[in-house]
Amino acid sequence: MAAPATKTIGDLNGKWALNKNLSDSVEPALALQGVGWLTRKTINTTSVTLHVKQYKGAPSPPASAAEGTLVTRIDIEQVAAAGIKGTTENRCLDYVFREHSDWIFGRVQGRSRWISAADLKALVSPDGEAVKSGWAKDDFVARDWLEGDAEKGGPDGETHILNHVQSLDNGWTALQVWGFQDIGGERRYTRNIVIAKGDKFVEFKMIYDWVPEDQ
Repeated sequence: MAAPATKTIGDLNGKWALNKNLSDSVEPALALQGVGWLTRKTINTTSVTLHVKQYKGAPSPPASAAEGTLVTRIDIEQVAAAGIKGTTENRCLDYVFREHSDWIFGRVQGRSRWISAADLKALVSPDGEAVKSGWAKDDFVARDWLEGDAEKGGPDGETHILNHVQSLDNGWTALQVWGFQDIGGERRYTRNIVIAKGDKFVEFKMIYDWVPEDQ
């Protein structure tokens, strides 16, 4: 189901189900991340729903903030079918690295922030930090986005959320950009993702259906 017009990157609250027919396979990315064959096959065929809570709150450690300073926080519970254990994504949009560990990816550190279309294009340009640092090989994560005024949900009119993750055990990085795209004539919440390890890259899209509250 297409995203309601009221949903922007500034309000992802609610439930979003991964549409596997529209999305790319995650199996090549999981293989590059060192996830075992059986787990890859299971994840690739299991339905996943995101339960999202987006709000203003104090930053979590290790960041500290002056009294009363709030940041955007996004807490996501990934609920999987078929008895598969899900994972959680808890993000503070202050671009401070925080460590996390789960049963799929092991120990990682990640950081997140708002980003505008212009800053995103600069980040993944040939001279941009992402390409020079080996997080991306090209501008894939900056492609295909809706960038109109209606998409400007960030505090300064940003249209995207950027997530950068580094594996502490297996040597890979993940660069994710969240926003909305026109998919087959319907506006949908989408993540453009690139996984990098050494000179190998896997680029893919994850495209979501909006799940109404009564479902």
